[in-house]
Amino acid sequence: MLNKHDVDYGIYLVTDRKILGRRGLVQSIIEAAQGGATVVQLREKELLTGEFYSVAKRVKEVTDELGIPLIINDRLDIALAVDAAGLHIGQEDMPAKIARKLLGPHKILGVSASSVEEAVLAQQEGADYVGAGAVFATGTKEDISFIGLEGLRKIKQSVAVPVVAIGGINEENLKAVFENGADGAACVSGILGASDIKKAVEKLKNIKRSVK
Repeated sequence: MLNKHDVDYGIYLVTDRKILGRRGLVQSIIEAAQGGATVVQLREKELLTGEFYSVAKRVKEVTDELGIPLIINDRLDIALAVDAAGLHIGQEDMPAKIARKLLGPHKILGVSASSVEEAVLAQQEGADYVGAGAVFATGTKEDISFIGLEGLRKIKQSVAVPVVAIGGINEENLKAVFENGADGAACVSGILGASDIKKAVEKLKNIKRSVK
């Protein structure tokens, strides 16, 4: 059984099938894991519940085989239904303290935060990690504010739980993210937009290793 306190958030894959195009989601997750991805967050904003459940169930089988945790974005019901390792919620979703109560104490709860105040509250309400961002401009979300590397650093200094940097992270800026205190980096197009997903993750992993 996964011990949530032992999770390595280092290279944190967030899925987006629009970026994949015709490539298969499950195969892409396998290739990312082979390259060294340590966490998978399944993000499906447009699927109906039944289809989301089916996709999540299949992905959970794969992540179990690979030995990495599966986090479900937003949907508590799906996370519970497939017995995912955890749930990630944003500021517009249910309060973290309610999500924690429904998830129970052993599941991972991640909460997005774009300020020190949001990060501190997330920790107080039971978050196991904070997703800090958006650090850089990103094509996967619109109408969001950017916190930059300074904002990331301030959030890291304000909480005791791990901090995962989110938003526009790729091999060009990954080193700076870790140099500014991030425990992990969430990547979408930086991994799934690559022609060779496994090799892209290996590059990210090597960059992370280079930061002392």
